Amino acid sequence: MTETYRLQDSDIAGQNAKALPALQEDYDALRRRLSRNGADIETITSAVAAFGVALPSWGVGTGGTRFARYPGVGEPRNIFDKLEDCSVINRLTRATPTVSLHFPWDKPSDIKATRQFAEELGLGFDAVNSNTFQDAAGQKLTYKYGSLSNTDAATRAQAVEHNIECIELGKALGSKALTVWVGDGSNFAGQQHFTRALERYLESARAIYAALPADWHMYIEHKLYEPAFYSTVIADWGTNYLAATQLGPKARCLVDLGHHAPNTNIEMIVARLIQFGKLGGFHFNDSKYGDDDLDSGSINPFQLFLIFNELVDAADRGAFDVAPAYMLDQSHNVTDPIESLMSSAMELQRRYAQAMLIDRARLEQAQAENDALMALETLKAAFNTDVAPILGMARHRKGGAIDPIGLYRWSQYRRHKQNERPAAAKQSAGIV
Repeated sequence: MTETYRLQDSDIAGQNAKALPALQEDYDALRRRLSRNGADIETITSAVAAFGVALPSWGVGTGGTRFARYPGVGEPRNIFDKLEDCSVINRLTRATPTVSLHFPWDKPSDIKATRQFAEELGLGFDAVNSNTFQDAAGQKLTYKYGSLSNTDAATRAQAVEHNIECIELGKALGSKALTVWVGDGSNFAGQQHFTRALERYLESARAIYAALPADWHMYIEHKLYEPAFYSTVIADWGTNYLAATQLGPKARCLVDLGHHAPNTNIEMIVARLIQFGKLGGFHFNDSKYGDDDLDSGSINPFQLFLIFNELVDAADRGAFDVAPAYMLDQSHNVTDPIESLMSSAMELQRRYAQAMLIDRARLEQAQAENDALMALETLKAAFNTDVAPILGMARHRKGGAIDPIGLYRWSQYRRHKQNERPAAAKQSAGIV
């Protein structure tokens, strides 16, 4: 039997020792620069160290397209392999302490053993995700024409039952939230009665909401299109907000950065949901043309910075009654998923740190005086600040790697897992 390879603390400490002198030099130089503007580097470093984003269990495997999937080497074969890969990301970045599971993909045969294994790896569980956008093995009724809004009452009941099962699984894992996304909609004009479809969705969602424990939240996720291309039942933030409002205080809106039309002002949507007390959280990714599920900040880092500007501003104003939930949701087709997820987690920390550097007084003055250029220059001054020393120091102080991707490659973790996890003979088209 092949012995399981694990990164050791001594590996991290050894590589950090080589990088620390240069990091300390850069950190001290940045400290002096920031202090001239009245910013305290230690306050920002502590905040970055406390920041965490959940990993998607499905994200550690290789994704695919509608046309093909090219498996990666050493891919996880089951929930335990997924958790093992997630633990490596957290060990190195110290920014991903929780994992979000997707059922029935990740439904464990022994849920107690799953939770215990995660705890041994230093991981907890974030929101659980239901899946009614595809048919599971042995499923009685099909979701081909919708799930929670299906015209067939028995199919809707089946979808509701699955979501309630996800809540029960989540309770056993220690989760506190359920994310609901449906692909319900239509592909042809006249195929669906828009009003009745939404009414059916709301009726089903109320049954799910009623099953939520008192200390849970239900995150509703909107999506402009795909797999329904003509109409989608929960297509935009306005419909999302309406649904969450009708359901009750435990229902919140989840913003996936890829689920909008190109060039949509997502940061304003975030501001509106904060203002209305309905921002539940995020699925972080990036896109160029549509719902591309690219690495966070790989296409539009300034947009990500502007979103964190709204989040930091809201936190400063005490606008949150419940802190938003942060999760990555990406598909990695040409990169090592572990490397991409580490890069994305660090990118969120980067934009968070930069948003904390914004001179709020100067920005508010420019806004009050309608000085558009100075307002933009104030934002750009923070965005153009290299905060890499802050991120590296935050990781080092928490026992993570100063250079996570460099250390990961040095460890040859993927080669070890290739030996431990023989490739499956079966290949499938598309993302499933």
